[in-house]
Amino acid sequence: MATQKYYLSKEKYDEFVSELEELRTVKRKEIADALEYARSLGDISENAEFQEAREAQATLEERIATLKGIIKSAEIISDHHSTTVEPGSFVTVKKEGESNDQKFHLVGSAEANFTEGRISNESPIGKAMMSKKKGEKFEVTTPKGKVSYTIVDIA
Repeated sequence: MATQKYYLSKEKYDEFVSELEELRTVKRKEIADALEYARSLGDISENAEFQEAREAQATLEERIATLKGIIKSAEIISDHHSTTVEPGSFVTVKKEGESNDQKFHLVGSAEANFTEGRISNESPIGKAMMSKKKGEKFEVTTPKGKVSYTIVDIA
């Protein structure tokens, strides 16, 4: 089975490492204390505090596993100055039939935020523009049909 690659900026990678450390140390201890307290209340089969602490523990362990997986398969991207579109590229595109350009920063899915102009390399438009060069056209299938774009610039 192929491991999914997570494209992350150095800042986002460091943020995930820091969060993982916080969860492993501080949050695990807090939940362990909550479980211990709930056990001290008596019968755990009908103990709401115990059930809540167990659910919090399961959620915490799931987040820890997710972060470990992301960090393990992370590829740090930097701002690229390449002739082809790749994660880290700043891409200017022109939609066919429109006069205004759109500018995007191609990032990994963990950092995507369309309102800030950061699109995922896994999004339909991100996938379509990958490996394209300045001047090349590409199409994206949308619910309203196919939309054509031209790469105006790559920075």
